[in-house]
Amino acid sequence: MVRRVTIHDVAAAAGVSVATVSKAVNGRYGVAEETVARVLSAVDELGYESSLVASSMRSRRTGVIGVLVADFEPFSAEVLKGVGSALADSGHDVLAYSGSHQEGTGWERRSLSRLSGTLIDGAIMVTPTIVNVTSDVPIVAVDPHTGRADLPTVESDSFTGAQQAVRHLVELGHRRIGFIAGRPDLRSSAARDAGYRVALSEAGIPFDPNLVGVGRYHGDIAREAAVQMLSSPHRPTAIFAANDLSALSIIDVAHELGLSVPEDLSVIGFDDVPEAARAALPLSTVRQPMQRLGAAAATMVLALMNGEELDATHVRLATRLVPRATTAPPRAER
Repeated sequence: MVRRVTIHDVAAAAGVSVATVSKAVNGRYGVAEETVARVLSAVDELGYESSLVASSMRSRRTGVIGVLVADFEPFSAEVLKGVGSALADSGHDVLAYSGSHQEGTGWERRSLSRLSGTLIDGAIMVTPTIVNVTSDVPIVAVDPHTGRADLPTVESDSFTGAQQAVRHLVELGHRRIGFIAGRPDLRSSAARDAGYRVALSEAGIPFDPNLVGVGRYHGDIAREAAVQMLSSPHRPTAIFAANDLSALSIIDVAHELGLSVPEDLSVIGFDDVPEAARAALPLSTVRQPMQRLGAAAATMVLALMNGEELDATHVRLATRLVPRATTAPPRAER
């Protein structure tokens, strides 16, 4: 059995006292910034989860479930709505927390160390950056990491959704279909990549690595990939983006390059965030039930907090194609 990391281990690694570690991980005054940074670095490296206060406070509930998000963007906002809806009649409050401003990956581990036992009774991690995590409170991951699925997880059927998107473009007559991928460390991104490739193979279209870029689910990064792809003399006639924010950025780039959507370029996204339907040119996309993801995660956390055994520890929800104004047959077909 692996020995649990203790506060003494953290103190030794950081070269400080146990009292200093306690102050640093609980955000108390009296510790220099460089010392706090050193302690938190040791916490992250060792995988320490604070239980200093948890042991004395576990006898009473805080009535709060924490939702840890990398950023308050449209996807996480919709998931939060689902969490809030599911908890409306439960007597629990929701604490939305983003610590992604902290340096490096694994900020969730440091955040859980600060929140567990003092502020929250359970946690939901949305698009986590860490593979393994232990905590004094139950945890459920939404859109999980590619690593070992030790945590209960909730996700959409990204593979089938990607197939739906590419099949739609193929049925319209497209043969040069680009793909702007998501965040490589998330299972959803790997599944959407696989769905893209399988759909091409089904249609007898050879895979072309020159038609693939990485957007990391981030509009600005997707924009850079789109500029490179659409500036090529052998540009695609259609692009499937791994999320809607990337798709909207692709459309902006197309217009800046003098391309008309969908006449010169068809674009389809994934998510169906509210902005997709509200865009000047409503976005074709694959709808994943984002609020249902949040609601399912909240239900699972509540069950775990009550000591119940989950019916399923890994939940996958169906997706649906939503064609709108940004996809059409290529010019040659018309």
